[in-house]
Amino acid sequence: MGGCFSKPKPVELKIEVVLPEKERGKEELSASGKGSPRAYQGNGTARHFHTEERLPAPHPYAGTQDCVEAAVCHVKDLENGQMREVELGWGKVLLVKENGEFHALGHKCPHYGAPLVKGVLSRGRVRCPWHGACFNISTGDLEDFPGLDSLHKFQVKIEKEKVYVWASKQALQLQRRTKVMAKCISPSAGHSGSTNVLIVGAGAAGLVCAETLRQEGFSDRIVLCTLDRHLPYDRPKLSKPTCDPGLALPSLGPRASVAKWNSGCLALSQVGCILQSLDAQPEQLALRPKEFFRAYGIEVLTEAQVVTVDVRNKKVVFKDGFKLEYNKLLLAPGSSPKTLSCKGKEVENVFTIRTPEDANRVVRLARGRNAVVVGAGFLGMEVAAYLTEKAHSVSVVELEETPFRRFLGERVGRALMKMFENNRVKFYMQTEVSELRAQEGKLKEVVLKSSKVVRADVCVVGIGAVPATGFLRQSGISLDSRGFIPVNKMMQTNIPGVFAAGDAVTFPLAWRNNRKVNIPHWQMAHAQGRVAAQNMLAQEAEISTVPYLWTAMFGKSLRYAGYGEGFDDVIIQGDLEELKFVAFYTKTGDMSWLTGKGS
Repeated sequence: MGGCFSKPKPVELKIEVVLPEKERGKEELSASGKGSPRAYQGNGTARHFHTEERLPAPHPYAGTQDCVEAAVCHVKDLENGQMREVELGWGKVLLVKENGEFHALGHKCPHYGAPLVKGVLSRGRVRCPWHGACFNISTGDLEDFPGLDSLHKFQVKIEKEKVYVWASKQALQLQRRTKVMAKCISPSAGHSGSTNVLIVGAGAAGLVCAETLRQEGFSDRIVLCTLDRHLPYDRPKLSKPTCDPGLALPSLGPRASVAKWNSGCLALSQVGCILQSLDAQPEQLALRPKEFFRAYGIEVLTEAQVVTVDVRNKKVVFKDGFKLEYNKLLLAPGSSPKTLSCKGKEVENVFTIRTPEDANRVVRLARGRNAVVVGAGFLGMEVAAYLTEKAHSVSVVELEETPFRRFLGERVGRALMKMFENNRVKFYMQTEVSELRAQEGKLKEVVLKSSKVVRADVCVVGIGAVPATGFLRQSGISLDSRGFIPVNKMMQTNIPGVFAAGDAVTFPLAWRNNRKVNIPHWQMAHAQGRVAAQNMLAQEAEISTVPYLWTAMFGKSLRYAGYGEGFDDVIIQGDLEELKFVAFYTKTGDMSWLTGKGS
């Protein structure tokens, strides 16, 4: 088992905590009856953090020489509900007016840098136009995902009918703010045998859980373990481009209204692609640098496989025999890709894209050669779209009649298929791979059950995934018939103190009558990780995020909000042939999606 921090440096025995405003007035009574702002359980022992232990948050403008102030507009230049980018000399600011008040924030979304002025402003929040992250305009705090960081909030004053903004030069250039976090006051001596919180899986759910615990003042030991050899990284970038959709999804208006949607909503529009990361290096994909984990005492064990979970004794066993006791456990193991079971499956140059190394090898092998993609779902089609500019030929093999059929329907699927064909992608539909033929051990041909033979130098398999929960079968933690971990709205499993989040769970979707669903979206994993952390701290939070996913192919952005599985009708608004449309996925007799239209 590898460790990112096999010899951790001693951590200073102090706490740096800033509680959310809504919590500062609350008092939690200790056993002695004295008030204490926070009381967390640390390996069975209550630890109380008193007011005098909290360090004051640094003032955003420590010195006037580090700040800039400018008059940016007249008070009548903006109407209520309007946003504008304004220039301060050292950088731009997003100026917002709502309910007669002005607010100044960072102007770019910290997730991928989208211009927030193109987003949606409603009910005290601005929502990113690209991927739906949501920020509170009063605080700049991130309130809905994806992404990890918040916006800087700048001071605004009104003098003689002019609006002035005062901002830190450094903040203007950074355009992102990491929330104040507690530091660990229980450092481990090497790999000690116990931790307060153990997180199995270092994807979005696991990382957000760890960060949320620190943001909420938790200062005990946190261990994050992963099968990967890398620190947590932005997995969607292995196949998705970073783009400017240029059109806000209609359903992503007011947060409260979005939550009423009982269907799926799809929007497609023109985009400008900025970056494609299929051939990016691991360091470019990292969600946080190594220094971040060291600073906040989040220990990361890499290449660490958990093989047994003993819930009775609160202990896990790793493949190399290492044992670790825990007080709270988050299971976020993600999923494992399905592989081909045909003849020749062992030949070289056949990949499932799960790591940066997989993606890099595919790009290298495909340059000027023949690529075959098996599976016409999101991953397969994203890879096919990217390889058209690299490979000599790109072919897609799919069992269904059209790409995305079960998810987007036949009409939308055929329209997208035509777009791919216009970009020289060859489709082999309603068939499967029967054999992979090799020459000198390396892939040369893909033989289909339809008897077609397709030349191939590299093959990418994207035929779905299964939950990576095999190690839980004898644990006592409930699994459903498909291997998913059922949880409640608080992300709790059937075992007290054991939570689960991410691709491997089914959870009750409130606005679908609490139907248990599995939604393997990057954004949803973030939200579930936060809820799990909040409930480890007994905050009684519930999952309420609206599912959202995005992709971009050939300069077109596709964004999907809601949960439309089981739809039997698709309502198209716009021009499907021109791929400028919105689609609503509904069930017969259920028109409740109409109530969800936001302003």
